[in-house]
Amino acid sequence: MNILYIILVGFVAGVIARLVSRGPNRPSGFLVTTALGIVGAFVATFVGQAVGWYRADQGAGFIAAAVGAIVVLFLWNRFATRRA
Repeated sequence: MNILYIILVGFVAGVIARLVSRGPNRPSGFLVTTALGIVGAFVATFVGQAVGWYRADQGAGFIAAAVGAIVVLFLWNRFATRRA
């Protein structure tokens, strides 16, 4: 059930990160936005558990997942710009 929560929060965080982050190489499409948001939520969960903010059975909150998604989207824009 924890994984489903992270996926759901990651999806919403990915949509918000896409709206907040304006870049020339924004990922387009529903699936890419969803994937980046989910990756951001997993990154936020992993970092939060490693630092000690969350227990092993807790996922990242909405704000942390949104920040994680924004960071992943920022990195995506940097690598996509470098490749082009």
